[in-house]
Amino acid sequence: MKVVFADTQYWIAIVNPRDQWHEHAKHARETLGNFILLTTDEILIEFLNALSGKGKNIRLIAVKIVSEILNNPNVRVMPQSHDTFSKGLELYRKREDKDYSLTDCISMNVMKSESVTDVLTSDRHFKQEGFSILLTL
Repeated sequence: MKVVFADTQYWIAIVNPRDQWHEHAKHARETLGNFILLTTDEILIEFLNALSGKGKNIRLIAVKIVSEILNNPNVRVMPQSHDTFSKGLELYRKREDKDYSLTDCISMNVMKSESVTDVLTSDRHFKQEGFSILLTL
């Protein structure tokens, strides 16, 4: 079965109908057919951080969504570790000419190690590393 990486932008767009990428994320998900989502603990942290200041109700929804992601058999969440951090930091160091976040670097490393080429995001950084971004206008 096809494996597709889910970036923070995808998770935010899927849960927020007012997000500018909501319809694009839904469309991308529908056109993929059967697939497994791959994401990381770091992505889920970034997702929760992005919604942390949106009020109590949104925080509760965010926790519910992450719990559902963690329990969904069609989603693989790669665990955070000192090794993933160190390898992400190394890519971050090597790409000093880019403005990649550490989370992006960790995600790219996971994608490479799992031989995943498609990512649910519009983030051009992934395209710069040779991945196929699936959220486009």
